Amino acid sequence: MKTVDGWVEVKIRDIIESSMPGEWGLDGNPEDGIPVLRSTNFRNNGTIDYSDIAYRKVKKEQLNKRLIERGTILIEKSGGSPSQPAGRVVYCDCDFNGTASNFIEVVKVKGDFSSQYIAYLLYYLYQIGLVLKYQQQTTGIINFKLNDYWEEKVNCPSSKPEQTKIAEVLSMVDQAIEQTEALIAKQQRIKTGLMQDLLTRGIDEHGNVRSEQTHKFKDSPLGRIPVEWEVQPLSSVVDLQVGYAFKSSWFSGYGIRLLRGENVGNGRPDWKDQKCLTDSIAIQFQDYELSAGDLIIGMDRTFTKQGFKVSLLGDEDVPSLLVQRVGRFRPLSIPDGFMRLLIMSPAYQRELLLQQKGMDIPHLSKSEILSPIVPIPKSTNEMTTIASRIQMFQRAEQDNAGHLQKLRSLKTALMQDLLTGRKRVTPLLKDEVITG
Repeated sequence: MKTVDGWVEVKIRDIIESSMPGEWGLDGNPEDGIPVLRSTNFRNNGTIDYSDIAYRKVKKEQLNKRLIERGTILIEKSGGSPSQPAGRVVYCDCDFNGTASNFIEVVKVKGDFSSQYIAYLLYYLYQIGLVLKYQQQTTGIINFKLNDYWEEKVNCPSSKPEQTKIAEVLSMVDQAIEQTEALIAKQQRIKTGLMQDLLTRGIDEHGNVRSEQTHKFKDSPLGRIPVEWEVQPLSSVVDLQVGYAFKSSWFSGYGIRLLRGENVGNGRPDWKDQKCLTDSIAIQFQDYELSAGDLIIGMDRTFTKQGFKVSLLGDEDVPSLLVQRVGRFRPLSIPDGFMRLLIMSPAYQRELLLQQKGMDIPHLSKSEILSPIVPIPKSTNEMTTIASRIQMFQRAEQDNAGHLQKLRSLKTALMQDLLTGRKRVTPLLKDEVITG
């Protein structure tokens, strides 16, 4: 082993105390079985999702080195895909006292090493793609050649306290990430409930949410609504401009971006795959030029696993041009903010999902997108007030989403620095000795 400035080069194999595939066992339940983790319990951030755990009957002699305890590392051995290779890593931070399926390797680290540090190191190696050369596809399943991977050489601190301190720093960032994610999830739940209330009960002239105890309501196809409201097709208050069928021969690698179906994301545009028009061609299509604040919808595959393909454009998304099979919503007789609220509401999305046609490429036409019925207050002032209430929550949610992105970027930067020795935590260790 080579040691340089307190760091040592070792094979991953030399770090491992034991490595055994999990044991799936026989059918069981919480009463007569033990908890067993599957690949579905792997989070992509290196942690374990302890919900939806399987329970299986496993013989005691099979558990031995397969028992998952605090400090155990789990590695996904098979079931990967080109977009998500096998070899994902998670770390057990609790006394789980169960095992994993046989598609998962149960790994325990030698006492000379910090198991949490090694988990972060293996997670980092997965993130930078080191596992890609150890993917093996057989009968349609991608497997991870773990025995070959163990021969890889890595650098790590020879001092266990330094390893522990690095893991502690990264763990603090992970805790901040988890807390921010939980806060965003809570805000989203509150916003969804508030949206339901405001789009079914509204706000009276005193700024209070109406109730049937104090205000008059009536029956409608959407349920009970205030007597001051109407139910109309979206087409009566909103129009949809459909994009232009630009010729592919016009596409360029520079100029004005084209907002195609591939670029419509869940909430925000996705510009990973860009096509452009030169300025000399784009100037002929000013009617299709998009603006910040526009709400657009993908008319093909509108509903995906990632969510509802509707994006709100920001200043960074323009200039850009609207392309065929993408639509831009335009309010006719309602405030822009209230229009956005209607379209992003779960009730509208449920109705729209019923309109989607096609099996291979589900699609929606302009008339189908505008056909769902929606609740409309008679008062423009009420519509503006309702939209303002929701926008307050959305701004707070966006602020926290921005903070979350910064935390994730910080974690990436810290892993690059601390897990490679580019930056050291030894000053922190010295401070602990002095203050201890």
